[in-house]
Amino acid sequence: MDKRVVSAFVVRRSLQQLIDDWEAVMTIADSGEKVLVSQGGQHQHENRSKRKSFWFRLKVLFALGIFLVGGVLFYVHFWHNHEMGSGPAGPSVEAGFFEQSWSERKVLLLGLGDSITSGFGASPGKSYFARLLSHPEDEFADVQGLSLSEVLPNLESLNRSVSGTTSIELLEFSLPKLELQAEETFGIVVMTTGGNDVIHNYGRTPPREGAMYGATVAEAEPWFVNSEKRLNIILDQVEEHFPGGCEIFLGNIYDPTDGVGDTINAGLPRWNEGIQVLERYNQIIEQTCQAREHVHLIDLHSTFLGHGIHCKKFWKSTYRSDDPFYWYYDNLEDPNNRGYDAIRRLYLNKIAAVVPERLGTGE
Repeated sequence: MDKRVVSAFVVRRSLQQLIDDWEAVMTIADSGEKVLVSQGGQHQHENRSKRKSFWFRLKVLFALGIFLVGGVLFYVHFWHNHEMGSGPAGPSVEAGFFEQSWSERKVLLLGLGDSITSGFGASPGKSYFARLLSHPEDEFADVQGLSLSEVLPNLESLNRSVSGTTSIELLEFSLPKLELQAEETFGIVVMTTGGNDVIHNYGRTPPREGAMYGATVAEAEPWFVNSEKRLNIILDQVEEHFPGGCEIFLGNIYDPTDGVGDTINAGLPRWNEGIQVLERYNQIIEQTCQAREHVHLIDLHSTFLGHGIHCKKFWKSTYRSDDPFYWYYDNLEDPNNRGYDAIRRLYLNKIAAVVPERLGTGE
């Protein structure tokens, strides 16, 4: 059931209870008035007591009503209020890297993987891939002039990512379509993959390799082994397509539950070991990046903590007081515009720290 429907239902039930209680109190008051008229003055003292009791109950009811309405508002705000916020999101970008050209060499920015790299949910021109290349018209002032096209005059781009694909489909369907690049072309490869391997098929089917949702860590262990092998094959093949050299920037997998793992509050079936499965997959990505000289981890997971479904809860360790807002799109899987801004900044910082030196040495 949609969370907004549930919230509306809770509010209606609370208001109906207040109405029922009010009617009960007024019935008591009416009864007291009737006794006063029928019995005469001898019962006035008794009825004054009833009146005091009536007003006491009314005050209690009023206080309970305020408490109940406040509780409902508290619940709606901290559990269902997913404001996106406004302004820049994520880390600042070091402007010094963009003060001069990095190289006159022909460079290809290549996008591979799933919907995060394809930009699902982003407004036109505001996916992280698009913003790496150039700025939208309403770009934030702090990153004006900080894009790859500003420092790579012979930059070209090709985005071969496909929304919804798993690492299996990346290897079997996307990579075979990738052309071998000329030796004079240097590659900057940005990639996100693995998230769909974990979250598909949202509990609608029994867990399996490439659709692990609902699996235990023990059940998924053989799939983890295959995932690690497959990721290395993917990276090997990407590097083979750039005989002139390339640097690969690989994002890990974020967690919309902010480390809690309460998928049921995200509108998905319960998954008792979901956090452990996600941690294991991210461990594979991190270790693979560490083991390869020209592959670099982009830590989406840590950056997005505190910007998921619990972003408003100031008592949690993941709370981001400087930006307590939601970075995910309506489907929960993909970023919204601010989330894509943060991802752009992460990739841009890592690219700027690696690529100029690589191009300058001519390796």
